[in-house]
Amino acid sequence: MRKRMLQFVMTGIILGICSVNASAQLSRIKKAAEQTTSAISKNTLAVKDTKTNTTSGTSKTAGNGNSMEKSAVSEGKQYYIRPDGKGKDATKEMPAKDIAAIAMQLKAGDVVHLAAGVYTSKADQSSDVFTVPISIIGGYSPDFGSRDPWGQYKTVFSGSNDISKGLTTERIGILTDKDFKDWTGTVLIDGIIVDNGARNYYQDPKTETLIRRKASPEKGMNPTPNTPGIKIRTGSGTRVVIKNCVITNTAPTQGALDVQVGKGGAALIENNLIVNNTGEGIMCKSNHHGATDHPAYTVKNNTILFTWKYDAIGSFGGNSIMFDQALTLLAENNVFGFSDFGGVNNIKQCKTVTLKNNLFVGHKKYDYQEFGTGLKLDELEDYANYITRESGNNYSQEIKLNVNKTWVEKYFGRQEISRAEVDAAAKTSNSGANQLRAMFGLPLQAGAVSKDADIWLHRMQLEDAIRLGFSTYGNNSGCSKP
Repeated sequence: MRKRMLQFVMTGIILGICSVNASAQLSRIKKAAEQTTSAISKNTLAVKDTKTNTTSGTSKTAGNGNSMEKSAVSEGKQYYIRPDGKGKDATKEMPAKDIAAIAMQLKAGDVVHLAAGVYTSKADQSSDVFTVPISIIGGYSPDFGSRDPWGQYKTVFSGSNDISKGLTTERIGILTDKDFKDWTGTVLIDGIIVDNGARNYYQDPKTETLIRRKASPEKGMNPTPNTPGIKIRTGSGTRVVIKNCVITNTAPTQGALDVQVGKGGAALIENNLIVNNTGEGIMCKSNHHGATDHPAYTVKNNTILFTWKYDAIGSFGGNSIMFDQALTLLAENNVFGFSDFGGVNNIKQCKTVTLKNNLFVGHKKYDYQEFGTGLKLDELEDYANYITRESGNNYSQEIKLNVNKTWVEKYFGRQEISRAEVDAAAKTSNSGANQLRAMFGLPLQAGAVSKDADIWLHRMQLEDAIRLGFSTYGNNSGCSKP
């Protein structure tokens, strides 16, 4: 298996990996209702064509596909951040130095613009969480006159693992469902890079090959954060747009990008690069579980690569995308690649899923899952129950990835451990406690298990990660440099 996976098509450090049957394509998907397709279509249009007044909280329709992003920028107070800034004015002429410096000033609908630089929050606390609906836009030049988010003007949210400084909550959080539960504006995150490499606790800080989940107070180290890179949670009617972002080296239990939208809300997740994370690449959740007005998600032109399960013996995580039942989902033109389990996890049995022109490549267990059954791409037409008739043209083919050779050799050479191996390695001791338990027919307690991986979520350098998002793959699937 390892030899098959390590067949490289290399020019310099170009890697070509072939996965699931490349000839498998979807022509149509059975067992979906016309009503379901109509619901997704209407909700998708709502995401694209709704213009929001973020100051008043009212909304009105407009025929502009980028109206949500434009309205978020044009309405509300505008703040400006630059690493060499000072004070709290946060104007273009006198920018503040970090978003944490103006956190108490922010009001619903405000927009924060960040110039290029590395941001670690107040006193290196490494986490920025807001309960007010705001927008955050990065990738600006120092004078805020131009943008190049993945190139010359990277806005990087990072941090520290120092136990006396760093927090382990999500790197960016906008959690508005309690204080602004009926706010009908737009939350936008655009052009932000989250790199948790500096926040992780690696067993060997020199090699950075194995993350540790438990803190080490004697070494002054926090546990590796098991939280998202970006987390959004909103109430009823709020719209969310996340685009042109990069998330790498995060180790969450669920989504590296974790979005939860409320009743009647919608989310557009577009042109993001999510690479080298544990858990789920993208997690789409519903904050409303009534019979109607389910939130609508449009997930398009994203590249999601190398999604690890939670740890070496974990039985969860390791999917490109996962979602709740009480929502509608349209996923199109994405790359779902090289996950420890699968591409699309619909184990919660969402019945309103449309998959169009997505590239599936390199998954270990399945391409799509319903119930507990994993399906390969060419089995969807026969066996998938919850995909709409509008689904189609999903495919698998060999792709070439401009990825660091040393990193990828470690990735495919890592050791995975089954639960059975761990249980077999556990040995019961002849302690007094076990002798007492034996007298009453209770299970004996095993000693510590020494089995472990040598490599888990080894750090990917940011430049290597971003390079994977510079071009689309296959039939124009995935993200591209904004």
